[in-house]
Amino acid sequence: MIILGIDPGLRTTGFGVIEKHGHRLRYIASGTIKTGTEGALPPRLKIILSGVSEVVATYKPSCAAIERVFVNVNPQSTLLLGAARGAAIAALVGADLDVGEYTPAEVKQAVVGSGKAVKAQVQEMVARLLKLPGLPGSDAADALGVAICHAHGMDTLALIGALSPAKPALHMRRGRLVSS
Repeated sequence: MIILGIDPGLRTTGFGVIEKHGHRLRYIASGTIKTGTEGALPPRLKIILSGVSEVVATYKPSCAAIERVFVNVNPQSTLLLGAARGAAIAALVGADLDVGEYTPAEVKQAVVGSGKAVKAQVQEMVARLLKLPGLPGSDAADALGVAICHAHGMDTLALIGALSPAKPALHMRRGRLVSS
C-alpha cells in the first residue's frame, strides 16, 4: 500500500510518499510544493492544487493523510493555512483518495513518542524509521511523519478489528473511523 502524507502550508506544502508492506515502511519520495511569498491567494492555491495532483498522478497512492490546521495566535495566518489545506484536500479527494486527518501532536506522538516533540526530533526519527541516508527538509519530514502516523493508525484499526467479537470491518473514511 502506498501512502501519501501532506504537510499543508501556503508558502511551502510538504509531501511524503511511503510504502507500507505488513509492518514495514519504505521511503518512496518526498519534497515540497512552493508558492512563494508574493502574489494573490487564488493563483497560489492553484499551485498547491496542481502540485498535489501531480504528486498523486506520479506516485498513485492508495490513500492519503494530511495534517489538521492548528489555531495560530494570528487568525489571518490560520485562515491562510486553512485555505492551503483545502486546496490540498481538494486535489486528494478529486483523485478519489480516502484522506486521514491528524493533529500535529498525533503525528509527533506516532513518530517520536511524544506529542510535544520539536521539528528536529521529527526529522531525526523520520530518517531513522525510513532508513534515510540524511535528514529530509522540515516540511518533507513533517509530511513523511503524517504518512507514518497514518500507517500506524491503519495497524491499530486492523488490531481493533481482529480483537472485536463481532469482527466488523473497520476503516478510515474521510478521517473518521467507520464500520461497514
